[in-house]
Amino acid sequence: MPTKPELYPTEPAQLWEHFYQFTQTPRISKQEEKICQYIQSLADEHGHPWIRDSVGNLVIYVPASPGFDGRPTVIIQNHVDMVTVKAEDKQHDFAHDGLDLIIEEGWLRADRTTLGADNGLGCAAALALMTSPDTQHPPLELLFTMDEETGLGGAINLDASLLSGTKLLNLDTEDWGELFVGCAGGRTWELTAPMKSEPVPDDYCGLRLDLRGLAGGHSGIQIHQQLGNANKLIGQWLYRAEKLDVRLCSMSGGVAHNVIPRSATLEVALPTERLTELTQLTQSLLERWKAYLPAADGQITLNTEACAPEHMLCPLSHRSVRQALMALPHGAQSYNSDHPADLVDLSINLAVVNVSRQQMLIETSLRYFNAQEAEGLTETLLSLAETLHLTADETISYPGWQPDFDSDLLQHVKGIYQSMHNTTPEVKAIHAGLECGILLNKMEGVEAISFGPTIRGAHSPRERLDIATVQPFWALLLQVLKTL
Repeated sequence: MPTKPELYPTEPAQLWEHFYQFTQTPRISKQEEKICQYIQSLADEHGHPWIRDSVGNLVIYVPASPGFDGRPTVIIQNHVDMVTVKAEDKQHDFAHDGLDLIIEEGWLRADRTTLGADNGLGCAAALALMTSPDTQHPPLELLFTMDEETGLGGAINLDASLLSGTKLLNLDTEDWGELFVGCAGGRTWELTAPMKSEPVPDDYCGLRLDLRGLAGGHSGIQIHQQLGNANKLIGQWLYRAEKLDVRLCSMSGGVAHNVIPRSATLEVALPTERLTELTQLTQSLLERWKAYLPAADGQITLNTEACAPEHMLCPLSHRSVRQALMALPHGAQSYNSDHPADLVDLSINLAVVNVSRQQMLIETSLRYFNAQEAEGLTETLLSLAETLHLTADETISYPGWQPDFDSDLLQHVKGIYQSMHNTTPEVKAIHAGLECGILLNKMEGVEAISFGPTIRGAHSPRERLDIATVQPFWALLLQVLKTL
């Protein structure tokens, strides 16, 4: 049973206590009931009504503090689910186990798993507004959405009639000192093709390969960092190994559409007499990767062990997998001309690849700011799918959030930040799929802004929270609500 670290933060007290409970309560996407029970029990304990819609989204209605009656209602919005990724050597069951927390050099992280500060810290702040006795605020609608991380299903299917607020504060961004007023839209496809197999000949041997040690990360906000993609690297390996008559038997790479793949496992068969050559090829390719991948990927390994597959893909099926992994695009495709260093306009993530004797399934996810520009990449993807004889089915689609740099809410929050810190916050759009774009399409006349403390390495076992940014984030949230 995990225990709270000795130096676990204590101020603001309510926020940190709620976040600790979030780290100890399972909240896998589409399995959020336990954390919702915790939230509902807090609402009941404090006498605040709540309601859930047909997909589980939860709204708590918190009345205005004394003296704040008559002010417009404010929506505080966060999602309760988390990305569940762990290091290969970590034993952890996200469906049942609490997280092992570690404090190190001013950062809070979990032991070789995602931390879930995305977006658990924002949820904790929302609950602290309800449970802290001295907060001053207008009427609040605390909106907790479901299933954000695997397709934004909660926001897409939200019953917006449950909400009356005209200003929305989203607490799901990860750079303290920056205010976000726009986000990317996104589309995700599943590409499939039937596979055919044949028995492994007697003069062939089997080999299992495990590619590990890549950093992985958020496929939106980290897509420009040139991090290694395990699926693309395996494509290179298959291309090089073709001359040794290697045949793929099965493959599994990547975990989710919004995560840069950090690992992959495959089984292959090859003539026993070529095994030494393949070992040399594998080592050579590993050294090549280490020579150009960024430092964050420096722990990459490609380990092999003997296995005994009974079937291998037929030549045409094997070739179709190799060609797909080599040809399908991945990474940043274009940048914003005003912010070329850090704001990607268009990107794509070759996210998940699963190959069995019967089927190849690939999940690829596109993010964009300009829908017209995205159409070109979409058409390229679909044309490639057609060329590779893949069936393409769109599984996720959500709109972007178009920035409004003149909104009253932005000017208000910006002014408060300036008065508190004697500096001007950066105002940005983010290359990630915040729920704001979806929610604003459902709620006419609502203004929105997003801000939060600093989180690094989201969607990976390196996820960590900068403890020193939580107190000023909380202070800004309180002052914004006090003055709206």
